[in-house]
Amino acid sequence: MFTTTGSRGLYKAPLSKGLLLVLNGLTVMLTLLPQYQELFEYNLQAVIKQHQVWRLLLGRLVCLDVKDAFCSSLLIYNFRIFERRFGTRKFASFLLGTWFLSALMDFLLAQAFQFLFEYEVEELPAGLLAPVFSLYVPFYLLIPKMPVTQVLGHIDITNKSLVYVVGLQLLTSSPFTWLLALSGLISGGLYHSNFLSLQKLLFVPVWVSRIGRYCLEPLLSSSEPSSETPLGMGATLDIQRQQRMDMLDQQMLLAQYNEARRNTRQQQEQQPGLLQWTRLFPSLRHRGQNQPPMQPHPQAETHPSTQPPLLDNSPVAEEQVALLVEMGFSRIDALEALRASNNDINMATNFLLQH
Repeated sequence: MFTTTGSRGLYKAPLSKGLLLVLNGLTVMLTLLPQYQELFEYNLQAVIKQHQVWRLLLGRLVCLDVKDAFCSSLLIYNFRIFERRFGTRKFASFLLGTWFLSALMDFLLAQAFQFLFEYEVEELPAGLLAPVFSLYVPFYLLIPKMPVTQVLGHIDITNKSLVYVVGLQLLTSSPFTWLLALSGLISGGLYHSNFLSLQKLLFVPVWVSRIGRYCLEPLLSSSEPSSETPLGMGATLDIQRQQRMDMLDQQMLLAQYNEARRNTRQQQEQQPGLLQWTRLFPSLRHRGQNQPPMQPHPQAETHPSTQPPLLDNSPVAEEQVALLVEMGFSRIDALEALRASNNDINMATNFLLQH
């Protein structure tokens, strides 16, 4: 679903894999054993009036509705990119912080709804829904939007559209899911903006992260996928050719990008100076969809390009650099990736996310 992040399964995402296995396993188990579902109901009035605080833990982890479990699993699988980019500990801290914040927001929003409409909210949908909705905040702010196609000539379909559609499906699954969604979005915004230094108050301790790394990560880690990207099912011959050409271009540019970084480190150790980007990164080839696939030429670096090469001192759009820096990349890496991709922000993001 993320066209900018590649298809790498659950590689370098052990927490996402653990959540998918454990939570979905419990959902299936409770479906087969309905007599225990009452223990996992998210009943606000039972928490307030009967002081059943344990429902905050059980009722906000496991989905009792199979449809909710399926949609939330799709979202967790897509949002695994944040675990790869920021690390498992920061990703776990975000989920933990928004879990606590959304628990408070659930009660506040339920009381506000009762005050405004004189309707008592007794039970909310069970599951890890609010923290999942909170991940839409960094998804909206940090993941660049890339157009894929158009519907009716006016409606743009991007690489993020399907993720929003799944969230909308989850939002309409029950009458009060909107309350959890609003609670999650508010919690995600507060934690992402570090309001009142929440990131320093609600986080996963280092010692817990180390225990999980040595005990659980070997069980949940996934092997590195092969570099070959499978073609889309049902694709026409022209689409398959274009996909092969795009894949070869991407592999060649990634290899050149890695070579440039190595050369940069060597030159910084030996003598100061700028790297000759025009020699390492020729301009991208522009090819039609009906042209046959071409293998990357081993001497492509020395052949002249049909487009004017990007000079070492050519300006790089500062707003593009700022966007990549806000995503968590260093300024040096952002500049290198933009120069390597001829100032293409989408290709530069692809370089940095897959490196």
